[in-house]
Amino acid sequence: MTDQGAFDTNVVTMTRFVMEEGRKAKGTGELTTLLNSLCTAVKAISSAVRKAGIAHLYGIAGSTNVTGDQVKKLDILSNDLVINMITSSFTSCVLVSEENEKAIIIEPETRGKYVVCFDPLDGSSNIDCLVSIGTIFAIYKKATDDEPCEKDALRPGRTLVAAGYALYGSATMMVISTGQGVNCFMLDPAIGEFILVDRDVKIKERGKIYSLNEGYAKYFDPAVTEYLQKKKFPEDGSEPYAARYIGSMVADVHRTLMYGGIFLYPGNVKCPKGKLRLLYEGNPMAFIIEQAGGLASTGLEPLLDIQPESIHQRAPVALGSKEDVLEYIAICQKHAQKK
Repeated sequence: MTDQGAFDTNVVTMTRFVMEEGRKAKGTGELTTLLNSLCTAVKAISSAVRKAGIAHLYGIAGSTNVTGDQVKKLDILSNDLVINMITSSFTSCVLVSEENEKAIIIEPETRGKYVVCFDPLDGSSNIDCLVSIGTIFAIYKKATDDEPCEKDALRPGRTLVAAGYALYGSATMMVISTGQGVNCFMLDPAIGEFILVDRDVKIKERGKIYSLNEGYAKYFDPAVTEYLQKKKFPEDGSEPYAARYIGSMVADVHRTLMYGGIFLYPGNVKCPKGKLRLLYEGNPMAFIIEQAGGLASTGLEPLLDIQPESIHQRAPVALGSKEDVLEYIAICQKHAQKK
């Protein structure tokens, strides 16, 4: 006799899930192996994050990365973990990391067919104050039989075969899409496995939250200022939107996915293309949001349609609930016509 309140023995782990999805798609065994290697890296990073203070992993490492951000000790550890795990999985040929100026070309004897772009520790400026941080990744299949090179990573996000992120918050969660919807997995520390907790996640058509750094309001484009004014002082008499901004992209985007609304990191007078990098921040998050039924745009063009010109290229980002993003796009297009 089975107690219905007892532990569920039909647990769907991420390993089991991606293997089942791989069997359905056929011929994606290598992608399954790659995702499992990323899963292992995330477990190791999660463990390091949980004991960062005890192990003296927090604090400045004494250098800056290629994009000008201060590099933390956890950044270095996380970058090494992701690179080593992917390399040892024999699934990839080119790696692009926020922490490396140039693309990493995998040695011939350990190469696979995938190109992986990643931010090993997003939101690292928040490490010392214990705010949620994360890992972001985007996976392409190499398009040619030529010798692997940096150019293999310079492809629009529309050609991604998988993308996802890990969030190190009150719990550790991985959110993944292989182009068949979005699924969420929570790390159960008791068994050391990621467990499927939300299947085929869908974002609300419209939310009630806007998220951006209003500290840059002085430099905003007029379109952004007008949009925010509409959210704060609705002309139809409805309730204004709530403002929520954490400063870790993974945390802000995950909240947007769960609750709806819009996440913005637009360009401004000082940084016309914004701050977020297209290959390993904008594209993977846009892929996830659109797979969940939302939209992602620069305000003037779909984020996933941009043809990258360099591996650390920046792009303005607006993503979230479809109706919210469409409203923002309409205002951006109106102002663009006036120029």
